[in-house]
Amino acid sequence: MAEQDHSLPTGVLEALAAIVGEAHLRLGEKIRELDVGEDPNNLGASALVSPASTAEVAAVVALCGRYGVPIVTHGGRTGLVGGGTSSPGEVVLSTRRMNRIERLDPDERVAVVEAGCGLQALQEAALPHRLDPGIDLAARGTATIGGMISTNAGGIMAFRNGVMRHRVLGLEAVLPDGSIYSDLTRVVKNAAGYDLKHLLIGAEGTLGIVTRAALKLEPLPAAHAVALFGFPSVAAALATLRRALAAGVGQLRAAEAMWASYFHHVARHFNWSAPGFDMSQAVYVILSLGGADEESLQEELAAILVDLQCDHPQITAVLAGSLAQEQAIWRLREESGVIYRDHPDAPSFDVSVPLSELDAYVNRITAGLAAIEEGLAPFVFGHLADGNLHIMLNRSAEATSAPVLAAVEGVLYDNIRALGGSFSAEHGVGSKRIHALYATADPVKLRLMQSVKQTLDPAGILNPGKVVDVSRLPG
Repeated sequence: MAEQDHSLPTGVLEALAAIVGEAHLRLGEKIRELDVGEDPNNLGASALVSPASTAEVAAVVALCGRYGVPIVTHGGRTGLVGGGTSSPGEVVLSTRRMNRIERLDPDERVAVVEAGCGLQALQEAALPHRLDPGIDLAARGTATIGGMISTNAGGIMAFRNGVMRHRVLGLEAVLPDGSIYSDLTRVVKNAAGYDLKHLLIGAEGTLGIVTRAALKLEPLPAAHAVALFGFPSVAAALATLRRALAAGVGQLRAAEAMWASYFHHVARHFNWSAPGFDMSQAVYVILSLGGADEESLQEELAAILVDLQCDHPQITAVLAGSLAQEQAIWRLREESGVIYRDHPDAPSFDVSVPLSELDAYVNRITAGLAAIEEGLAPFVFGHLADGNLHIMLNRSAEATSAPVLAAVEGVLYDNIRALGGSFSAEHGVGSKRIHALYATADPVKLRLMQSVKQTLDPAGILNPGKVVDVSRLPG
């Protein structure tokens, strides 16, 4: 072994190389050559291994368990809450080599994939069968299925097809003791005892390392149509949502909202406008319908506009008439990273609020942030149909002091559980949101979470410092 890391016990590196092959063990500068992803602290580990199979993952976990070496699992490194950060003395386990689609059955409408399979790769494999994973994210080109399972990812179709928890039929994972939990059920109906896969879905790699999964697939419409609407109020947007959900032609596939400050910022960045489209609205929504025929879907979107203008005459809309126009509209929603160009590393948040509370919540936090510091305001956008809001501050991270950030979280999370919402809709807890979990969650839930962690991973070797505060574990 050419390079030795003295933060790891003697013999660990040689043993890791023996398991995965020396070519698939990275140390030092070889780790730094990799794309760090969304968090600059993702690649701080002493070693990075890339197993090729569940058996190799199990061998790595068993080895690290014997030596007390913590393991942090990486997929596409797209997480936004520090769920993949690592430190010296730890080993990163990358699933990048475990990227195979093992089975895709068009009659079953089920795919069995390895954890490192990318979402876009699965979408492309299912497309010839007119099927789809039933979940979509802006990070589709990078996000892996294992990572999405571990964070219980949501995305733009969660209101219709559920989040990742609802897409997984069966699961295989390596547990902290190196044993393999294997339940790759491929059927919806399964009442055979405790459904233990749900302990691993959303656990962010703290209870086990997902290696394979059986996923439900959904029929993919033959055609789709997209329109961008502008509304004078959230009430008008929700009325349109109700109308779109009851569409006479086609089926609603996306309803993505952008409040005025966010919309105007990205529209200016991309120099976007459309003839006759009113740019002075309070909230903007992208609606996408899927169905058998594009022309009829576009007619349905036009009918939605006409129907709603009776009660809300200020509503404005533009229908995408080409792929280029459609892509330009979606870019307004999906390229949220342009905010960071003016506000580097701006603090961002991910909450969910019941639709009946949506308007009052946005008004309350807008006023609350302004009261913290003059000029402080949110950029708000998200998934209208399920109440998931993404909130970014108009401040760089450097210009946001710790006391201000704490006050911001106080405003955003105040009473959110009592409202029936959540401080984390789809990004997870990771390392950055542990304090928010302990500040907002039911105490009994916290006690049970800690008990599960202690039972499954008593040595705390899997993804330490994430989700559960081990300093609060009993005993």
